[in-house]
Amino acid sequence: MAFRKPPDGGWGWVIVVVSFFAQFLCYGSPLAVGVLYLEWLDAFGEGKGKTAWVGSLANGIGLLASPVCSICVSSFGARPVAIFSGFMVAGGLMMSSFAPNIYFLYVSYGIVVGLGCGLLYTATVTITCQYFDKRRGLALGLISTGSSVGLFIYAALQRELIELYGLDGCLLIVGALSLNILACGSLMRPLESSNSPQPEKMCVDKVPDQYFVYHEKEKTIEENISILEKGYIDEKCVNNVPDCKQDIILNKNVLSSINVNEKDSYKKKVVEQKNFCKQLAKKKWQLYLTYWKETMVLFKNKVFSALFVAILLFDIGGFPPSLLMEDVARSANISEDDYYMPLISIIGIMTTIGKLILGILADFKWVNTLYLYVTTLLMTGVALFAIPFAKSYLTLAMLSGILGFLTGNWSIFPYVTTKTVGIEKLTHAYGILMFFAGLGNSLGPPIVGWFYDWTQEYNTAFYFSGFCVLLGGFLLLLAALPCWNACTNQSSKLPPNTFSYKVASNT
Repeated sequence: MAFRKPPDGGWGWVIVVVSFFAQFLCYGSPLAVGVLYLEWLDAFGEGKGKTAWVGSLANGIGLLASPVCSICVSSFGARPVAIFSGFMVAGGLMMSSFAPNIYFLYVSYGIVVGLGCGLLYTATVTITCQYFDKRRGLALGLISTGSSVGLFIYAALQRELIELYGLDGCLLIVGALSLNILACGSLMRPLESSNSPQPEKMCVDKVPDQYFVYHEKEKTIEENISILEKGYIDEKCVNNVPDCKQDIILNKNVLSSINVNEKDSYKKKVVEQKNFCKQLAKKKWQLYLTYWKETMVLFKNKVFSALFVAILLFDIGGFPPSLLMEDVARSANISEDDYYMPLISIIGIMTTIGKLILGILADFKWVNTLYLYVTTLLMTGVALFAIPFAKSYLTLAMLSGILGFLTGNWSIFPYVTTKTVGIEKLTHAYGILMFFAGLGNSLGPPIVGWFYDWTQEYNTAFYFSGFCVLLGGFLLLLAALPCWNACTNQSSKLPPNTFSYKVASNT
């Protein structure tokens, strides 16, 4: 399929709008799952660690399955995948309303909704990149705020729906709202070349023999030829009985020669097909070997290795507050009358602001994006350490706002990855980092919940979370210091194709 040059406007702005609303409808409930988390604790009576798996799977499974999601979008296109993801998200939410136990929610809410979110995210990003080139950063920034706005609105919406219709009614209504993703997906018109010629129908005679697949049916060639011989002779015997014996002898000779030729031709084509399959398997194996070699080369870059550890530890420690902050307030015996706004809503709106401000700062030439990212990690660790000392709604609201703003560092993470490995390796490196980010999202809330089940308080859990984030930030800071590059250059020369972070540190 041929694509014309990205228009950087026109129907592309429609794509931006529908992608924004698609992410708003898709990620609203999974990101605001902390409101549902409290209801599931009361409904099923399971431990906090076991119950936290539901929300962590919904937010992490999409990142873990990002390679599969990319293959689906490449194979079927963004519009069909977006529509299919709408069915998955809506169906998973509606199925969750009938959940008899927490294990059913692992599948319906955690896996089904999580995969739907992953598919939709990949589809919206892909179709937006196809329509924009010069304004791609702006377009991606606008659609990424849809999930944060969804978190802000859905936190209050789900709380209100639970009070009016109960938990089951809330999930049914939210699932019905998610069906609007189908309308958004239908507007994601692929950017195809209008004047590209239609592919001609390939004639059978022009197809090389090695591309044919010969299916061996129930009967062999000998049996098929014998049936042909019998039918031909029967027809001649009915029409002209005296010539029957002569035709039998003649046709046997002719068909026997055909039999030998067909056997030789069939064997030849089978051999060609086997050789073709062997070459294809060898080529695939070479691609797999190349992929793993490139992966090992990436991990030889000390900054990338530190970045991989930092993103894993950041998601283990930094993601749980967005899921558990409401339960933290309830554990601190804060009255619901003191609530002016759900804490998760505060996290959502501040995440939106953080994405915009940090993204703008990253565009300044005098700002080093890696050091900016490290700063957000260190500040996040300090804020997590302060959560056990917050005993009022005001202090929890302030910490929620700070954590939400710092979580907006997701907008500069692609910048950091590009500066670390180079633009030519961005796709490969970003896929690996997103896989481990999804792993951190999946493990973080259950670990914090298990700490609570073990100690019956959140203090130890958030000390652990803060330690994880601070450790990742310090490791990344040490790996990015210019003195390490100087020592490396003095000890050994880098190969010409190896990327060093020295260029980024001078930015």
